[in-house]
Amino acid sequence: MSENPRFYDAAMIRRTISHADCIEVVRTAMADFSASGADQPLRTIERVPGGGLLGVMPGWLETSPGFGAKIVTVFEDPARPGRARHRGVVLLFERPLGTLACIADADTITELRTAAASAVATDLMARPEATRLALLGCGLQAESHLHAISLVRPLAHVTVWGRSIAAARTFAGRLSAETGLAIEPVDDAAEAVADADIICTVTSSPVPILQGAWVRPGTHVNVVGSSHAGAVEVDTALVVASRYVADSRRSVLAAGAEFIAARAQGLIDDDHIVAEIGDVILRRVPGRTAPDQITLYKSLGHIVQDLAVAERLYRMDRAAPAAG
Repeated sequence: MSENPRFYDAAMIRRTISHADCIEVVRTAMADFSASGADQPLRTIERVPGGGLLGVMPGWLETSPGFGAKIVTVFEDPARPGRARHRGVVLLFERPLGTLACIADADTITELRTAAASAVATDLMARPEATRLALLGCGLQAESHLHAISLVRPLAHVTVWGRSIAAARTFAGRLSAETGLAIEPVDDAAEAVADADIICTVTSSPVPILQGAWVRPGTHVNVVGSSHAGAVEVDTALVVASRYVADSRRSVLAAGAEFIAARAQGLIDDDHIVAEIGDVILRRVPGRTAPDQITLYKSLGHIVQDLAVAERLYRMDRAAPAAG
């Protein structure tokens, strides 16, 4: 165990760990989290004087020595007016001595582990024959989700929608060339999801960009973009109509914006959360019980995902032959 912490920047993380690695790591971390039944701390988000947010997510891994925190800031991105930029670090410590093992770029880990979590949920909850993906959003998360989802379902067609059709076209052209997948840019969200088997909402929209009336029976939806109480990406009709699975039940009850909105209207109660994704991984609860069911995975993100990816990076780095 090193007394000198390693630092992993974005380039090193992308060189070292793949989407497939992240899917495996997140699957194990979420199963261990739900199996333990332990309450881990909720994230705290504070407004910074002068604008922006500071978020702190502390926690620990249940079956390995790792514990620590992710610390991030969220400020408006001057290069993209109206959009936010996340910056931060993941700090991985190790028991029993509390040694700081590594510091890793949080932006990259968050991007990779979030898409991996959606892929795990899609693998467990989408119909086995699902091949048509709709991405609502065309940023880094959309790109990462495309790569990760393609590892758990053989995608035949992808639609992408964004606030800017020009950005959606650029995304479609670049990712089609990179992946060989048929990716169609669409300027209407309802049209984008009309034939989808899998939908991923990966935007920073403060208002619903996906309506329940647009989602056909049998679809699986990953709701990803809204990560705190306030902004909502999907309407209450979709929440009510869905078989609703959380990454963390406690987190969704406290900060799942779409869930909280539907509950406040008296349309659902806390029991509408049928399971945590870890329960589905452990086969305690089925992810889907009927082919025509609309299933929904609410991804707030959990610190065990970040710590597990950081720990995998650290182990891979320590195992690598020294340059010489």
